[in-house]
Amino acid sequence: MAREFQRGHKAKVSDLTSGTDLYVGVQIAGPGLTFDISCFGLDADEQLSDDRYFIFFNQPKSPEESIQLLGAQAGDTESFRVTLDRIPANIHKLSFTATLDGAGQMSQAGPGYIRIVAGGEEVVKYAFTGSEFTTERAVMLGDFYLKDVWRFAAVGQGFDGGLDALLKNFGGEVAEEAPAAPSQDAPPAFAPPSQASAPPAFGAPAAPAPAPQQPPVHAAPTIAAPMAPQAPAPYGQPPQQPQFGQIPGQGAPPAAPPYGQQPPAAPPYGQQPPAPFGQQPPGLPHGVPQGVPAAGAGLQAALQPYKEAATGQRWTSQNQQLMRVDLTMGGMPVLARQGSMVMYQGKVDFGYKGAGFAGRMVGNATGQEMQLMRCTGRGQVFLAEEGAHLHPIELQGDGICVSAENVLAFDESLQYEVRRIEGHGIPGGALFTMQFQGTGTVVVKTHGVPVVLPVTPTTFADCNAVVAWSSASQVIISSQVRLRRNAYPGHSGETVNLQFRGAPGNFVVVQPYEV
Repeated sequence: MAREFQRGHKAKVSDLTSGTDLYVGVQIAGPGLTFDISCFGLDADEQLSDDRYFIFFNQPKSPEESIQLLGAQAGDTESFRVTLDRIPANIHKLSFTATLDGAGQMSQAGPGYIRIVAGGEEVVKYAFTGSEFTTERAVMLGDFYLKDVWRFAAVGQGFDGGLDALLKNFGGEVAEEAPAAPSQDAPPAFAPPSQASAPPAFGAPAAPAPAPQQPPVHAAPTIAAPMAPQAPAPYGQPPQQPQFGQIPGQGAPPAAPPYGQQPPAAPPYGQQPPAPFGQQPPGLPHGVPQGVPAAGAGLQAALQPYKEAATGQRWTSQNQQLMRVDLTMGGMPVLARQGSMVMYQGKVDFGYKGAGFAGRMVGNATGQEMQLMRCTGRGQVFLAEEGAHLHPIELQGDGICVSAENVLAFDESLQYEVRRIEGHGIPGGALFTMQFQGTGTVVVKTHGVPVVLPVTPTTFADCNAVVAWSSASQVIISSQVRLRRNAYPGHSGETVNLQFRGAPGNFVVVQPYEV
């Protein structure tokens, strides 16, 4: 029986079907509207770094044919064949989109859906209606994304500007018109599973529909990934590769001067210095560093690198210290530390969430008040706290223990409880942790960049530096007592270590900072 997804729902593909040769069908229509349905093959930075993986009417398949455009069939406006185990390692996400060709807006579209079919049987469907959108001219419908294993997410995120703007969001650009790609072979016929124990074979869903038509060749500009020409390297030197987060062909900040030479003089007043401030951390949309405007000088060019990142996900890192949660996706509230909201958009309500006896106990013992606020409504909330580094951790039925001090926010769908680890030498006499379990996301904050270590029989950590650990690990107070190098007057200088034990696969997370 097919599973019905709502916007924001996610699941492992292996939980939906054991097959990897899948049929993806999209149905979308509206009176007087024409839609272009495409698939973007994106890299680890969610960018179209290889234009051969933009599958649309003029390019109906990828080089190794792991993604193929099949045309209209079985009641679907457009259909694809996706063979997950043949997708190259540099492709981390497949984003299926629908854009308007001509006048109109997405609010005029009727009921539609995106569905996955394995072996001729529908395994999951995400349905939507035009009433969920307003003036958008494009919509991101659903994603296959690689996170240790392939997963599927129902996105349903509207996008202003149409296909050109959507392509630029993924790092592509509109090029000159080129000859149409040759027609593809006919789509494969219906193929039921050969045997119950084997993965289902690929097959389009059975329906009394006429034979699929070849996709029409549009007289539209061919769209390609950014391939701006780069300046030639000096004679005898190899060309420089673009830095992480930098689009090929764009300028980069000047390198440090060779040893023994003075750095260049400061620029004249009113000119932008080539300082590292303004370069994008990982996770932001690709722009250009400060001092190299994207499109000439001016206010818009200066602000371009800091624009809001909209990835179509419920939780999105805007930078290392700022997190955005989209409450319209998933339809569930978020619990966050009071005072952590820095901005919000839309109709959002903030209510007090009592911490209960366990929360008051943590506050009294550690001085860290576990006062939470409940964020509900339809909109986006931006969260931060004292410039700490933020890390969203998505749980899929598993569990994690996080030091109470390091919890910033989490989905209300998660089950959580406060645990107490008692020991002599721990500040306040105990270490309080919050154990999370279920399906949802918890945002953990750290001082600096943390490190994740596997649990071994000889794994010890300072209780003041521990951030989180796997819920299956066993925690034991170590009897060792050491002296701090910088003990201040009136302090004994004592501290304790925590020993972690567990089967292979367990982990502990520490930060380069002691509370």
